[in-house]
Amino acid sequence: MKKLLLTLTAVAGLTFASNAQEFGFKKTDFIIEGNLSANTSDDKGDKEKTSTFNFNPSVGYFVSDKFAVGLDFNFGNHKETDYSGSEDTYAKSNKFGVGAYGRYYFLELGSRFKTYAQLAAGYNQTTGEINNGTTTVDIPKSKGFGAGAGLGVNYFVTSNIAINFGLTDLLSYHSEKPEGGKSQNTFNANINSFNNFFDTAKFGLTFKF
Repeated sequence: MKKLLLTLTAVAGLTFASNAQEFGFKKTDFIIEGNLSANTSDDKGDKEKTSTFNFNPSVGYFVSDKFAVGLDFNFGNHKETDYSGSEDTYAKSNKFGVGAYGRYYFLELGSRFKTYAQLAAGYNQTTGEINNGTTTVDIPKSKGFGAGAGLGVNYFVTSNIAINFGLTDLLSYHSEKPEGGKSQNTFNANINSFNNFFDTAKFGLTFKF
């Protein structure tokens, strides 16, 4: 009797563990993702400092087991300081963006790797200022719009937490127009990125609820 109870307990435990470790997404799941980067450098030869910060959170909702829609945001700033003179001078910019995306999961590489294609579009604006050591002048505000198509992979560490690899933008378009100036448009097609995914990869975390 004791052996039977132990066997049943072991089977129940294995069944629970198997169910608890189901990796992937289902309809009505919510996800929260985020990419964070911060870089600083100090060139003592040229006496220049540079600092960059960027935070890109997003939220998504699965309308089916394979398709999700969501919103993403971008907060960033960049500052370059020259301390070679008697007074420090600097130029800095601040950026904010908001966008929407659609994501389709089309390939599973084992139980933990989920590969997706994504279409996204968004709006951003940039402000900034320049200081010459005595006075500060605002940089004209610029507004932009962008759209792109790319590929990515989620690797599940647990059933609810995954590492997100935004591999590459296969197609991208961006238009930027400064206040009082003319717009600048750029278009890129990176089809050859199939050979060097990780040269352009962005890493972040995905939380499933």
